[in-house]
Amino acid sequence: MELKLAREDLKSKPKTITLEKIEEMVKKSGDKIFYFDRENSHKSLVELVEYFEQKGYSVYFREVKYGLDENDYIYEVHILA
Repeated sequence: MELKLAREDLKSKPKTITLEKIEEMVKKSGDKIFYFDRENSHKSLVELVEYFEQKGYSVYFREVKYGLDENDYIYEVHILA
């Protein structure tokens, strides 16, 4: 599964990251916060949460608004060992 990370600039294209890379980063640090772009489907992010919960991690998932426009949001996923 590939997910799009949040953009650092509004005009840039989002970078992608694989589920395997996310898991590798979490195993190294023990916990990690990821910010995902709004172009990801909600269903894909729920699958990510379920994947890590099945592995025994605690996962917090929320939508973060950063502006007044309806499309000004990103997804935050916090994975704890």
